[in-house]
Amino acid sequence: MDSVETIDATGLLCPLPVLKLRKRLKSLAPGDCIEMLADDPAAIVDVPHFCTEAGHELLAATEKSGVQVYIVRKAVADIPTP
Repeated sequence: MDSVETIDATGLLCPLPVLKLRKRLKSLAPGDCIEMLADDPAAIVDVPHFCTEAGHELLAATEKSGVQVYIVRKAVADIPTP
């Protein structure tokens, strides 16, 4: 699986990593993947929750040298937000 690009959200605190991810996902085609790097402890909860709520698929969540690495696949169909 190849990521379309990498978002570096290290150094950003909640809610900025998820907001950056959401903004970038909007411009991707359905089914495209993106990698996000974050070091905010809240991202461990925020990213999976965001993916579940928005219908995106969290393919991987790992940690490497103190940096969290998330791979997200954009939802095939947008789920309307209330």
